[in-house]
Amino acid sequence: QVQVVESGGGLVQAGGSLRLSCTASTFPRAVLYNMAWYRQAPGKERELVARIHSSGNAYYGDSMKGRVTVSRDKTKSGTVYLQMNSLKPEDTAVYLCAAQSIYGDSSYWGQGTQVTVSS
Repeated sequence: QVQVVESGGGLVQAGGSLRLSCTASTFPRAVLYNMAWYRQAPGKERELVARIHSSGNAYYGDSMKGRVTVSRDKTKSGTVYLQMNSLKPEDTAVYLCAAQSIYGDSSYWGQGTQVTVSS
């Protein structure tokens, strides 16, 4: 069982930045998992924000493309980061991190961290 824990959420003014962290207990097999950030706002469907593969290749969803950067800890400890800039009130949501097996046979989710952007 992989444990996934997010941190770094909070309240920020529009135009501000936040850096979210996610640690998955995949070490020392972190290379077997892609890591992804999703978000879910009240009354809306969960949507992909960013995914970073074990290779380091990153992919971004349309909702925040150009304003977010996903990265992996260089020690391959199973920690990933989501740097969010130029935040908007519509970015308010619970941000969830997932560790997804590269074989597609399992996914592990964290509890999420709340991000609130005030206007």
